Amino acid sequence: MAKEFTVIIEKDEEGYYIAEVPELKGCHTQAKSLDTLMERIKEAVQLCLEVEKKKYPKTHLIGVQKIAV
Repeated sequence: MAKEFTVIIEKDEEGYYIAEVPELKGCHTQAKSLDTLMERIKEAVQLCLEVEKKKYPKTHLIGVQKIAV
C-alpha cells in the first residue's frame, strides 16, 4: 500500500519550484518545472524513508494562512 505525504510547493525569485515534505525532516528538492519537481520529490521521499527506517511523525496539513505584519 502506498503511503501518502503532503508536499508544499513554492516558487522562488529565480523561477525554481521548491518542494518540501513536512512529515519527513530535511526532505526537500527543487526544479525548473513542476513535472520534474514531482519526480524529484518522489525520489527524495523514498530516500528519506530508507534513511529513517523508523516511524515518522504523522501530521495533517490544516491550511496555509497569509498574515500582514
